[in-house]
Amino acid sequence: MRLIKSEQATRLFILFLVLTDTLMAGLSFALAYSLRLWLPWPDPAQGIDSFAVYVPMMFIHVFSLLGVFFFAKLYSLSRASRVDEVYSIIAGSTIGTLMGVALASLVLRNSFVGQEYSRVMVAYAWGFSILLVTLGRVVNHWLRKYLIRHGWGRRRVLVVGTGDVARMILQKILWTPELGYDMVGVVSTDAGGGEIPYAVLSVPVVGNAAQLGRIIDEQQADEVIFALPEDTPHYDILWLISECERGRVTIRVYPDLFQIMAGPVGIGELGGIPVLTVRDIALTGWRRVAKRAMDVVGATVGLIFLSPFMMFIAALVKLESSGPAFYIQERMGLDGRLFPMIKFRSMRVDAEKSGPGWTTEDDPRRTKIGTFLREKNLDELPQFINVLLGDMSLVGPRPERPMYVDQFRRSIPRYMDRHREKAGLTGWAQVNGYRGDTSIPERTKYDLWYIENWSLYLDIKIIIRTILQILRSPNAY
Repeated sequence: MRLIKSEQATRLFILFLVLTDTLMAGLSFALAYSLRLWLPWPDPAQGIDSFAVYVPMMFIHVFSLLGVFFFAKLYSLSRASRVDEVYSIIAGSTIGTLMGVALASLVLRNSFVGQEYSRVMVAYAWGFSILLVTLGRVVNHWLRKYLIRHGWGRRRVLVVGTGDVARMILQKILWTPELGYDMVGVVSTDAGGGEIPYAVLSVPVVGNAAQLGRIIDEQQADEVIFALPEDTPHYDILWLISECERGRVTIRVYPDLFQIMAGPVGIGELGGIPVLTVRDIALTGWRRVAKRAMDVVGATVGLIFLSPFMMFIAALVKLESSGPAFYIQERMGLDGRLFPMIKFRSMRVDAEKSGPGWTTEDDPRRTKIGTFLREKNLDELPQFINVLLGDMSLVGPRPERPMYVDQFRRSIPRYMDRHREKAGLTGWAQVNGYRGDTSIPERTKYDLWYIENWSLYLDIKIIIRTILQILRSPNAY
């Protein structure tokens, strides 16, 4: 049920977000003034007049921050991650504070504040702005999720497709009500006269793609998501998109493997003949050094702080069942090299007497403490040792056993490109829900995207998201 239409709700959400930022930016300046008076550092405050004198500068500070936030698209209500938003707030607050100082010096140059304002107070205002604006947006985000769950600005969505990709998108939408989507139906793309299902994951099939334009009008859809098989001809996709463009609907297309691969393509020449060259995605030079430095520091810190806890876990594993506390398994890493990956043992010693196999939910081979360790992702902690030794990285594609790699490389395009970088404790696929017994082709797409778009910031973002997801949900990452 939609209490308020999505367009009206979006305007109200943006207005409330602007008001929240305005309040927090003004409060940050007031707190900076109070802290400068209270804290005599680096020297006692001198020449600090009453707060009324600083009110014009406070307005300039708020105006500068809001202006920078606007141009940084922080009022677009996009579904970017919280980590990305915090990074944008830090950058925006830094630029906004500097612009505010420059603008105050220009506008208030004949006043006391314009000539003698406290630099320390400006620094405090910058720090408080980052902290309070972030806090205000967290509260704003919680309130917005609550209102969306209760009918504010929900969007009526059609999914075009009935295959595995469509099921994955439907599952994500159904399990995440705070996205604000109401599934009104699935559109089948079966044009060969085959049997069309009545429903996909309990969402009704409302017609065939040939009737897409009429279906959009009948269902009053706000958004159409194309979740088509990767072998769908591009001219078919273009025709379907043209059917959507007859009405005012948002169009989203799930990318196929070629679109993901197309990101790092450059134009070159071969003896005068123009060719497309796929970028060499392996890390080299300073990037490899920077990533390795972060791995060494992160693994060292992790092992120092977690070693007492890891010793306690090892003792529990030994007490419950006979056998070693650690389980060492051969995995494939960088450039296809094999290495021994270390984990806490979570299964009986004879778990693979009938041969290796995937771990399943409620696997009877698991021990009681092993079940707990897997649910909390604690069985992976010894892999900090692998990171320190250089076999793994903190962030990267999760390593697979050689027997599975041999299977996947025959059926999944570019699967072996995952091994152009070190395997990781966590990865982009894992923080996006592809962990354990999930779709290998889809997981591969996320891994390839990570490798082709690597940056230190992306690694830090993935680490933070991993920690937050572990704290929020046992099986999140």
